[in-house]
Amino acid sequence: MPETVQISGNTGGGGNNRRGGGGPNDTLKPNTILLRRYKIMGVLGGGGMGTVYQARDLNFPDVRRLTAVKEMLTPNGDRAIREQTLATFQREANILATLTHPAVPNIYDFFDQNNRAYLVMEYINGSDVEALLSKTSKLPVEKIIEWTIDLCEVLHYLHSHQPDPIIFRDMKPSNIMIDSLGKVRLIDFGIAKTFVPGKQTMIGTEGYSAPEQYKGNASPLSDQYSLGATLHHILTRKDPRLEPPFSFHERPIRDFNADVPQWFAEIIDKALQFNPSDRYKNCDEMSAAIKTKLFSGAGTGTQEAPAAEGGTRKITNDIEPKWIFSTEDEIRGSATVHDGMVFIGSYDSNVWAVNLSDGEMVWKFPTQGGIASSPIVDKDSGLVLFGSEDHTFNAVNYRTGRVVWAFTTRDRIRSSPSMSLGHVFFGSDDGFLYMLQSANGRSIWKYDAGSAIRSRPFVTDESVIFGTEQGELMATTLDGQRKWSYRTRRNVASSPVVHEDEGVCFVGSHDHFLYAVDASNGFSSWRFRTGAPIISTPAIYEDKVIFGSADKILYCVDINSREKWRFELEDPIVSSPVVYRGDVYFGGTDGKLYCLDASTGEEKWQFRAGGPITSTPIIADSTLIFGSMDYKIYALPIFE
Repeated sequence: MPETVQISGNTGGGGNNRRGGGGPNDTLKPNTILLRRYKIMGVLGGGGMGTVYQARDLNFPDVRRLTAVKEMLTPNGDRAIREQTLATFQREANILATLTHPAVPNIYDFFDQNNRAYLVMEYINGSDVEALLSKTSKLPVEKIIEWTIDLCEVLHYLHSHQPDPIIFRDMKPSNIMIDSLGKVRLIDFGIAKTFVPGKQTMIGTEGYSAPEQYKGNASPLSDQYSLGATLHHILTRKDPRLEPPFSFHERPIRDFNADVPQWFAEIIDKALQFNPSDRYKNCDEMSAAIKTKLFSGAGTGTQEAPAAEGGTRKITNDIEPKWIFSTEDEIRGSATVHDGMVFIGSYDSNVWAVNLSDGEMVWKFPTQGGIASSPIVDKDSGLVLFGSEDHTFNAVNYRTGRVVWAFTTRDRIRSSPSMSLGHVFFGSDDGFLYMLQSANGRSIWKYDAGSAIRSRPFVTDESVIFGTEQGELMATTLDGQRKWSYRTRRNVASSPVVHEDEGVCFVGSHDHFLYAVDASNGFSSWRFRTGAPIISTPAIYEDKVIFGSADKILYCVDINSREKWRFELEDPIVSSPVVYRGDVYFGGTDGKLYCLDASTGEEKWQFRAGGPITSTPIIADSTLIFGSMDYKIYALPIFE
């Protein structure tokens, strides 16, 4: 039997743990203690079916640990309605209990008391987006774009949930919270449900729900439409609940907000297509479209950034590449070289092996997913080691390209691996850091970091240091035990590096800061602010740290955070720099490879590729090798 819960202007359910609002007349009084553990502090929000309270967890008497307690009222009348209400609440508890994502509140407890059901979850200190719309005249477009990427990623996580995908079914401004660290949190899972194709599900919020959702055919693509509707509302301030259904095309975003880039408006318009087949095939593809525009220099302003022609900088087009090798899709990761061969992954799902001398292909190894990470070589065993978005970490013979062993994780692998003493370390989107024996793939340990790991671990004599998508820089001991953790304000995609002489770890964050922390204990030394997220991994040169930022600047600071020089481009810098014999090399999303004097920041030369360069260049045998999003690997001679 199909569900017959009607799409309405307000879905009820009582909110999750947002501030504001009120509850029913019989709300719990302050100081009420539930289950001899949760002391009610006050009301956070409420609706027709229950109330959300702030409570203190008395199991932690020495610290003030706050939680959100969601209470579900059970109707005293119709037994069937009462059972359906409880089943809905139980379903929310079950769904949340299976999820591990930085944008999803953690669930701590579920119980019933005095004919009421309670769900205890993480307390989120912040404001929902609907409240922000009422408090501010205009939200920064660049911030909305950041939120969009985060929302696409959490929706893709839900839609990729195993064993059954989960559709949220009620994306709207009031169900998106921005916490005190500025991070997106998705709340109110009261009507989320595992996706069963063909089963009708008529539920949602009028104005935000997709056309097919009104017919009971909700799917992951329906969540994408609702996200588009939510973004349209945020950017235009035109509430879709007050407008004719499916009329977004009659209210072009830039007619109401000229600050929105044309490319971003077009991405939202595609998500809002009436026919599901005309939308992005999934939210991950929508996120990738945004990132491609950002990293290719489209920017967040109202004008599309023109391709740079060099200005006063002369493009050195007379550099003759040693060779150029074409793959079948974008190259996002970096290459590695061993025994006269170059190994690099491509988003065409292959790892390619080509001769360093002439660029001729030796072999390619196919996987079932795109490869965004960078391979490494275990010189002792002769294995090329790399992860793929097909959830698999592979080891292949470097001469033949034949698989020797494979290790499967529970999610995509975007973290590049590191080697130390015959062991390989890497992270996965499943939230675990893994240590395997490199020769045979035997698992030594895995460490639960609580959220996706996309940075490359840095291995010292005592620690493994890595960043997480939840915004933590973490360190474990070499036997997989927690050592320390340092929290940033946003996700850490930049990989940490350690200055061995100083014992200081440097890492960038999406919160715009470069952090310096003590590598032995995680204590903060200083932080250096830029104007945009830092994805680039720092390079250490003598007493200097060189890194790029999406604010279009390559920075050089000393180990005490004093800026030594900066080199500014017209487009964001995502590539990580490398220093070789006093020169620094890095790629730009403007499609150029730059060479600067590492001491002064003075430009020496630049070479134009055919697309944005997000990978790190490497140098071997007087040859500079890098990949580009134009599907090509370039090998340039080094000018000594």
